[in-house]
Order: sequence, then structure tokens, then C-alpha cells
Amino acid sequence: MTTKTYTVKGMHCASCAAIITKKLSAVEGIEKADVNLATEKARLEFKGEEVSDDSLNELLGKYGYGLVAEQVPEAAAVPTIDRNAAAEKMKQEKEAALLEQKSRVQFALPIAFMVFVLMMWDIASRSIPSVPNLPIPMELFNIISMALGTYFVFRIGAPFLHGIVMFVRSGAASMDTLIGIGTLTAWLYSTVITLLPAVRELLRVPGDTYFDVTIVVIGFVLLGKYLEARSKMKTGEAIEKLIGLQAKSAIVKRGATEVEIPLEQVRTGDLIVVRPGAKIPVDGTIAEGGSSIDESMVTGEPVPVDKKPGDPVIGGTINKQGAFTFTASRVGQDTVLARIIAMVEEAQGSKAPIQDIADRISAIFVPTVLVLAAVTFVAWLAIGTAFMNFPTALSFGIMGMVGILVIACPCALGLATPTAIIVGIGKGAEYGILIRNAQSLETLSTVDTVVFDKTGTITAGKPSVTDIMPLDGQSSPDSLLLLAASIESRSEHPLAQAIAEAAKNRGMVFQEVTGFEALEGVGVKGTIGESTFRIRKPDGNDTGRDRISTLQQQGKTVALLEAEGVVLGLIALSDTIKEESAEAVRALHKKGIKVVMLTGDNRLAADFMAKQAGIDDVIAEVLPHEKADRIRELQRQGRKVAMAGDGINDAPALALADVGIAMATGTDIAIESAGVTILKGDIRKVAQSITLARATMRVIRQNLFWAFIYNIIGIPLAAGALYPFFGIFLNPVFSGIAMAGSSVSVVTNSLRLKAKKL
Repeated sequence: MTTKTYTVKGMHCASCAAIITKKLSAVEGIEKADVNLATEKARLEFKGEEVSDDSLNELLGKYGYGLVAEQVPEAAAVPTIDRNAAAEKMKQEKEAALLEQKSRVQFALPIAFMVFVLMMWDIASRSIPSVPNLPIPMELFNIISMALGTYFVFRIGAPFLHGIVMFVRSGAASMDTLIGIGTLTAWLYSTVITLLPAVRELLRVPGDTYFDVTIVVIGFVLLGKYLEARSKMKTGEAIEKLIGLQAKSAIVKRGATEVEIPLEQVRTGDLIVVRPGAKIPVDGTIAEGGSSIDESMVTGEPVPVDKKPGDPVIGGTINKQGAFTFTASRVGQDTVLARIIAMVEEAQGSKAPIQDIADRISAIFVPTVLVLAAVTFVAWLAIGTAFMNFPTALSFGIMGMVGILVIACPCALGLATPTAIIVGIGKGAEYGILIRNAQSLETLSTVDTVVFDKTGTITAGKPSVTDIMPLDGQSSPDSLLLLAASIESRSEHPLAQAIAEAAKNRGMVFQEVTGFEALEGVGVKGTIGESTFRIRKPDGNDTGRDRISTLQQQGKTVALLEAEGVVLGLIALSDTIKEESAEAVRALHKKGIKVVMLTGDNRLAADFMAKQAGIDDVIAEVLPHEKADRIRELQRQGRKVAMAGDGINDAPALALADVGIAMATGTDIAIESAGVTILKGDIRKVAQSITLARATMRVIRQNLFWAFIYNIIGIPLAAGALYPFFGIFLNPVFSGIAMAGSSVSVVTNSLRLKAKKL
């Protein structure tokens, strides 16, 4: 199954997105189609071979839409995507379209506002005796209104008429269809009344026209669309900022000379020179020199990090002082920054489960509104004439129908979720919190239990040897350390590396080991000379139980060295909790979240560490493959569980948890292993990510609530439901103003997340 992303042309409302989704989903060969109104992108999953872009555009072209495939060069052919150029081109296109909208609004809005004032003046003069009549004759006002109304309907409002044409041709109605039918109906009625007095006499209707309604509605709807488009551009600022972090060129050593080349020409293995104040172009390892580097774009921490030969550097970070050279190890799509950008883009384009209800409603919204408008018109004529004369009922019927068509707005529903998701996920990226998709964000907001792995998550993950005790009466501490270190040098476990490091620091030379074997969850074994040695956990029945217990109560991890079943001695190691661990646990407790530590370490050592961090519960002495079972047990208790671990050793538990949180560091970002990735492994960001998720979902619920309420109240009000009881009838002009404000209010509410403190 292959996936391809497209930019969608011509989509500007929730109904458009629903139409495109429906048409693409019906295409043979497409497994799934996700169309996002806020990002203006479509993500297609193909069952087998991709459907050609030409055939897709031929299909959508009938409805006024088009797809432009995002060009992603193959890594083998072009190692770097020029994201700056692609992003700049897209930004320029959107700015040009926005500028065109702005010019139309600048022309239309003053006229619409002037006509609106005159309308209100006329209404007030008819209702309030103290208000004088309009200073211009009504006949002249009608002629001017007809001229302006005709220009507005057929010139300024041409996109709305195009929506009617598309509806007639294909049966697919959009938001433009509603506005087009509403304003064209008002214009046609008014034109007939004005130009054909005989028809007016035949129908016995008053000479009131609605040219002013068409002018004001089109003017304010255009304003609303412009403000909505401008606000939507702001929701994508996080991606622009990330793309802007990329360097545009690199200084590469070619023999004895230094050459500045475009970023896309950098190859793995190139020796790159970085000068003070310059951006580091790609990922790599320092070969010569040293510096202090601002890595805040990855870590969120403002304090520069000192680097020396052998240390990794990340593309996009800034060299604060000193010059150095480094060897490029990751270029193009493989760099940390490129992967972050790709992940954030994908996440912002994803859909949260809560959006499903809005999508289902949006898909049937416009046809339903068309039916309601028609029913309203017929009802006023059929029922209204029983209580009032025909001309008045006809007038109310037209106003009710136009009002419904204008006030109904699925855009607020369509924008409610994606705009909040875009802003929320972008906000997280700025804090070094990478959220894989909208579903992870929604699930994270419901978490009530956070399970932390111990080593490297709660603790610093860099244990050191503290005690070496012979227990057989013959071995010396040095001989125990050398034997243990020789065997453990073959292992990648943090404790094994700590033992090997202790031997290296004493200048010891490792002995040759054969038959090395890792004993999962127990230890390791290997043969030196003719003897086979095991390094394992204590089992409670070993020699020196009192000493072992004392060390474990001090929070130390104990490893026993035995040969042929005889325990030779023990080595104790100690890790320290991270400075921020206790603070992170307190922050989670304030949110009402239970904190659990899950570890394979000894119960006493685990309890000691947990007490220091303030953790509620400890699950200790768990083998790696059993961690997932413990997560499952918590879920059976009805807990909503987030698991935070290193993203590699804890992969099964991370996958099983409701939300997996990978505590990634530097260039070892485990982006693919969890729903959420915390850069640099700062566990305080776990609480921040939950704060962000809850705030985002709160905004989404607010958006959906007001979008639903707006339509639930607005449509009956526009239809004239209150007139029989209170004599209140909503003028279509106010329907247009309300419709224009609904989408803008939803986007503006989502943008509040940008100011949220995590």
C-alpha cells in the first residue's frame, strides 16, 4: 500500500472537503482518502498501483477542484529536499490569493457598509417617528441599489454563481452554492418587481426590493472568507518556523580548499566547516575543534551545549562561538530537522476521532439546508397565507429562504477540529514535544495513569560502580572487576557498560571471552579460559544476603559474579534520579494523574528511587517481555495508560499503551516508535504534553459546541420561527454577518492555543 499527499486547489469550505473525500473514496484503487480543509491537503492511500494524477484531476475537475502532487525526490537521486524553496513557493501562492481576496474586499466592503447604514436608516425611519426619512428619494435609491446589486451578484459574487453551475452539472452542492442561490434569488425577485410592474400588480406584492440585501450579504461574506483565510495562514506558522531553521548552504572541504555549496548537494561523509554564528547544515559528528551550540530548536532549552570532537551535532542548530569541522552522517530527509518537519506536517494533516461527527454532518449539511430553504418558502406560502395576505407571505417566504441559505454554515464545523489540531501540534513542536497524529493527541488528553520506565527516564541512565565485594574468601576486588568487565564488554546494557567503563578507568585490559550469551532478564554468561562465568541478579538465597539487602535498600543495583555455581562476589552500581524527575511527578499529580514506575530492577532499589521521585506505585523485577503484560493489567483495571520509555527497549509496552511516549535524545529520536516523542528526554515535558492535549481538546469541544449552537439557533431564526410568537424576523443581512463571523470565530478560538503556557 502506498501513500501520496496532494495540495487541493479550489477547496474553501467544509462541503468542498466532503465532496472531494466522497468522490476520491469511490475511485477504484484508492483505499482511503483524507481531505483536510485547514491544511488544504489530501492524503490518499492506494491499494496497489497509484491512480494517475491526470485521471484524478479529470474526475475532480468536473466539480471545480484540482490536485497537485507534492514532489518528493527519491533519496538516491537527490539527497536533500529544498524545503525552503517549496515552502516559499507555496507561501507566495497563498499570499497572492489572499492579496486578491483583500483587493475584492477593499472594493466591496465600503459599498456594502454604506448600503447597510442606509438600510438600517430606512428601517429605523419606518419604525421610529423621530428618525427622518432617507435624504435621497426611494426611487433613486432602488435604481442605484439595482445597479450595484447586479454588479455584486455577477461580478463580485461570481464564485458563488459558479457554485450553482457546479451544482446543476454534478449535483454536488457547496457553501458557494448556498450563497449563490440565496443572493441570486433575492436579485431575481427584486429585478422582476422593479422592471416588470405588471407582474408586481398581478402578484399584488409591495415594491420592496432586496438589492441591498444581496450587496451587504456578498460584502460581509467576502470579508468573512478573507479573515478566515488570513487566520488559517497563521495556524501553519509552526511549520514555516521549522522549515526556516534549515540552512541554505554548507561550506565543504574539497581537498585543501573550502567550497560553499547548496544544501541539496551535501553528501554523507562530507567534511563540513562551521563558523561562529552559522547554522549547522546537516547532522553529523564533530571531527575537529569545539564550540557552544544553541540546540533550543530541538530541546527547547535556551542554554547552549558545549561540544567537543566525537560529539553529535544536529542540522538547523546554531553555532554560538568557535569554529569546527564535522563529518556529515545524515542528510536530506534523514536529518533530525527534516524528520521533525515531516512528522509535524503529517500530524497536522491527520484527523482526530472527535472530528468524525463533524465530517458526517458536513457531508449532508448543504443538501439538507437546500431542502430546509425550499420547505421554508413553501411553508410561508401554504401556511402563512392563512394568517396574512399573499404578498406579505411571499415576501416572508423569500426572506426566510434567503436567510437560511445565507446563515447556514458548515465551515465552522469543518474548521472546528483541524485548526485546533494544527495549532496544538505546532505548539508542541516548539516545546520539543512531537505528536505523531491527532488521535494520539486526543487519547493523551484522557490519560489518567502515566507509567515510567526507570533507567534513562526517571534516572539519568548513567549508572556507575560503587561497591565491589568478594564473597568467596579468595577473589580480590580487581580480579572480580576484570572478570565481570571482560564479559560485560560484549553487552550493550547500561549496567554492563558501566562495569566495563569502571575497568577501563583503572587501566585494565579485557580478557578474551568466548561463548558469550545474554540471559534475558537475568544477566549474561561467557567463558574465559576454561571457566564459564555468569553475571546475574541476586535471587534471595545467595551468599551475603545481608550485604546485598543493605546495598539494595540504598537504591543500588547488585550483580553477582559466579563460576560453576559458586558466587565469587558482587558488584553494586548506582544510578541517580534526574533533577527534574520529582518536579515532573508533582506536575502530573496536580493533574490528578497516577504515576507508576515499571522496572526490571530489584524491588528495594526500585522503591528507593520511587520514593525520591514521589512516585505512587512501583512494579519491579519485571522481565522485558513482561512489561507489556503489566500495561495490559492496568488497562483491565479501567486505567487510561500512557507509557514513557526510551522508545527502543520498551517498544512492546509503548505499543500496547493507550499512548506511547518515547523519551528520545539528540540524534537518537525514536520518532517511529511512539505516539508522542519527547526530545532530549526531559520528563517534565510529559506533563506539558498532557496540558497541551487537554487544552487542544477543550478548544475543539468549544469550537464544535458553538458551531452546532450557531446552526441550531441560526437556521430556525432565519426561517422566521419566532415571527408567529414575537413578531421577530431575522433580516438576511444579519444572517450574512453571522455566517461570516462563525468561521472566523472558530479559527480565532483555535489560535488562542498559541498563547497557552505549558
